[in-house]
Amino acid sequence: MRDVLVVTVDRPERRNALDLTTVRELRAVAGDTTVGAVVLTGAPPAFCAGADLTGVDSEEFGGELSAMLEAWDRWPAVRIAAIDGPALGAGTQLALVCDLRVASAGSEFGIPAARLGLAVDQWTVDRLVDEFGWPVARSILLTAERVDAETLHRMGAIHRLGSLDDAVGWAEEIVRLAPLSLDAHRAALLEARRRPARDLAVDAIRALAWASEDAVEGRTAFAERRPARFTGR
Repeated sequence: MRDVLVVTVDRPERRNALDLTTVRELRAVAGDTTVGAVVLTGAPPAFCAGADLTGVDSEEFGGELSAMLEAWDRWPAVRIAAIDGPALGAGTQLALVCDLRVASAGSEFGIPAARLGLAVDQWTVDRLVDEFGWPVARSILLTAERVDAETLHRMGAIHRLGSLDDAVGWAEEIVRLAPLSLDAHRAALLEARRRPARDLAVDAIRALAWASEDAVEGRTAFAERRPARFTGR
């Protein structure tokens, strides 16, 4: 059985805002193949309140943050975010890079970039749409609003409402599952994510339907108020 690892962002005096050192530490821990599940959390009173750019070049920080998220994204362990309190900016990004999310009822998510004159990268936009859905992604990015955990739980973006202990208990259940099955399912899920949004083969099939004799027959039968007689041509 593989191990469960708990990773805690521990900068409570800054509400666990990520500085350059913390980002590099998070990147360094990713990839341990002895770990079957990792629980990512933040020390009270927040999960992660964003990025701490004090005394740091923003371009350098952005590059390191992207590299860290990519490393976590490649980590074969099942990643669970245990969120209690605000998960803002980089905190939302940390939640998005996890496969599963457990959050306390009062937790909030948001990306206040538009309030700061900033713009997030395409990875964040894509992942926000994939994990939270188009309507929530639009709300977060175009209005800089926060979304609460209860709302996201109803939508399926938060998988369970609960505590850190609940997340760790779930991780302990997961590592008892068949590891090769989990590896296969992770690979299949990654392949599904890589597929283009528009499948040209599907478009071609759709075009054939619209240009078919059956399409003409269907419209004619509708106009004549009679059952259509389709032939597959």
